[in-house]
Amino acid sequence: MGDTVAVIGAGQMGNGIAHVFAQSGFDVTMIDVSDDALERGRSTIASNLDRQIKKGTLQAADKDVILSRVRTANTLDAASEASLVVEAATENRGLKFKIFSDLDRIAAPGTILATNTSSISITEIAARTTRAENVIGMHFMNPVPVMQLVEVIRGLATSDETTTRVLELSKAVGKTAVEVQDYPGFVANRILMPMINEAVYCLMEGVGTAESIDTVMKLGMNHPMGPLALADLIGLDTCLAILEVLHEGLGDPKYRPCPLLRKYVAAGWMGRKAKRGFYTY
Repeated sequence: MGDTVAVIGAGQMGNGIAHVFAQSGFDVTMIDVSDDALERGRSTIASNLDRQIKKGTLQAADKDVILSRVRTANTLDAASEASLVVEAATENRGLKFKIFSDLDRIAAPGTILATNTSSISITEIAARTTRAENVIGMHFMNPVPVMQLVEVIRGLATSDETTTRVLELSKAVGKTAVEVQDYPGFVANRILMPMINEAVYCLMEGVGTAESIDTVMKLGMNHPMGPLALADLIGLDTCLAILEVLHEGLGDPKYRPCPLLRKYVAAGWMGRKAKRGFYTY
């Protein structure tokens, strides 16, 4: 297999994934329907490379070489040459199902189709294709260039060969890959989201202010960031969507999203991206 990667989506996850593959010597095509998004994605990669040069983790001479490995396109047809496709579009079931049924038609036989979903069932996504054995989850953490982990999620039909190849590719881009099974929320979000949700309940019930709750978790549990600040970073709408997937998929009331979280999302207080969440930015 040639080392060509197509990344669907140029948002914060998509451009981060394109960045790490290009930095590790892969030719990457970043695909997005919006030319503006592609432009922003490229400039984000460039400024993240500048940050690495400043930190001394990258030679200045390598920047242009890495950027030259990233091509952009605005139709899925550009994925026809890739040996690995990583989908990093918005966390929306209908959209992902449509992308995968299109990719099934466009991508060469044997091409691995991976999704960066944080909570949607890999098995369900794979069922939209005729190659379920080649469909897998590759859940990168945000920000992708910095975070070490990739959750590699096997759907019900994912083959051993596909899994082994994706574990190898994760290692090739300098990540630590952990293989997990396809259950709602996988491992990362199944543990993280109830913690965030519980922090929101503490706030709603007046157990402490946002600052005091976050300080307890930072200084008491040695977390680099408090759960409420982290929720603001992730996006409160995303946190709510993942909690709903957990609640519906596992049927256990312990995953019930906190009413205060629902209220903030309804108000449009989505966190950092909206300049307001549990904190004001």
